[in-house]
Amino acid sequence: MSAAGLSIAIANPVSASALPRGMDIRGIDVRAVPPTLIKREATPRRAKIWDFSTHLHCSIIGTCLSTGELRQVLRKFGLASPECTDHDLHHTAVSLAARHDEAARQLHKALDRRHKLTVTQFDKAATEDGLRAMWRDAVKRGDIPGAYWATLTHPLTNQTIIREAFGEVHMLSHLVGSANRADIKRLCQLEAEKAELQAKLERQQQALHTAVVTRDGQIQALRDTLTARIITDPVVSEADGALRGVVVDLERRLAAEIRRRSALEERLAAAQKDRDSERIARAAAERTCAVMRTEAEAVEASFLHHQDPTTPPVARLDGIVLLYVGGRPNQVCHMRAVVEHLGATFLHHDGGVENHTNLLAGLASRAGLVLFPVDCISHDAANAVKSLCRQMTKRFIPLRSASVTSLLAALQAPEVNAIRRDCQLVNGVMA
Repeated sequence: MSAAGLSIAIANPVSASALPRGMDIRGIDVRAVPPTLIKREATPRRAKIWDFSTHLHCSIIGTCLSTGELRQVLRKFGLASPECTDHDLHHTAVSLAARHDEAARQLHKALDRRHKLTVTQFDKAATEDGLRAMWRDAVKRGDIPGAYWATLTHPLTNQTIIREAFGEVHMLSHLVGSANRADIKRLCQLEAEKAELQAKLERQQQALHTAVVTRDGQIQALRDTLTARIITDPVVSEADGALRGVVVDLERRLAAEIRRRSALEERLAAAQKDRDSERIARAAAERTCAVMRTEAEAVEASFLHHQDPTTPPVARLDGIVLLYVGGRPNQVCHMRAVVEHLGATFLHHDGGVENHTNLLAGLASRAGLVLFPVDCISHDAANAVKSLCRQMTKRFIPLRSASVTSLLAALQAPEVNAIRRDCQLVNGVMA
């Protein structure tokens, strides 16, 4: 005994047998002293499972390892036979956890392997408060198993943190058990309801089957009765024959009406098709008539001016260079005379018959307006003219035909008037 203990014993000369239950010789209530939950070494390190009090092994094994993982570890030592229940496995693992042997080491490795990620995250806690905060956050998120093992084995854990974590897990086990009991009760009720509904469905199916069989039997009996009566009763046979005749006549008339309706529908479709064609042709004819009317008015104005100089002259084309591509050779001289009479310069290219198509670019660059008849020019030449005019930003006018009247009508077009105004503006500036 130490000197302090000896002085206490001398000052209080009371025998041990005379002390109250749970009191030691120094008068301290040992029942109030909490058990040591973990054994620590001088150097802080992660705790091993055998370092914990046996009071914690049950919660660690039950919370942090699944039954399958537990059976896999115990099978290595021949302690997990197929006859063992889950409770037997749990009891065996709890008893092995307190030993400092190979079985306990395998349990510890299985726990570390299962919760490696969580343990790594908790290792970042540098203080006891930080460790406690990480544990409480894990409880809020419901991530209990890994956080429980990482908290208990952390180098900075202490008796207070272990008690707090153990208390949380202990109360959660009660809550889970209560919830499971409620779920089991509800499951039993649902199973009873399911059995009742299944029996009701079977009764309804049986009743439906019986009703269908009865109905089919009645229908067959009525058919047999009707057939027998038709055979034996002449009046019924005559009425049936008359009815059949009416039905045949109606079917014949219906077939005739169907054929008539089909013929009318075909005639209607043909008439609609002809109507659409006539509408298209009429629109084209109206457009052609309008163009020809314009051409006729242009010819008439030119003719009247030649016959009577006092009539308003056709608009002059002074300063404008026209390029005419394609057309008929015997009309080119007349077109040239008309254009030059109006004061314009006339250029011509036959569209590739005798003149090479390479000459088109040079002629188009000189012209202020390009014209070509769509009925007397090749597709290649027409496309080449359009392409060159777009590249050089030149105006071009497709003519309805290669006649002089089409040319005269085109010379009154808005495009020509715009070119005329441009030339007049240029001439006025130059003057």
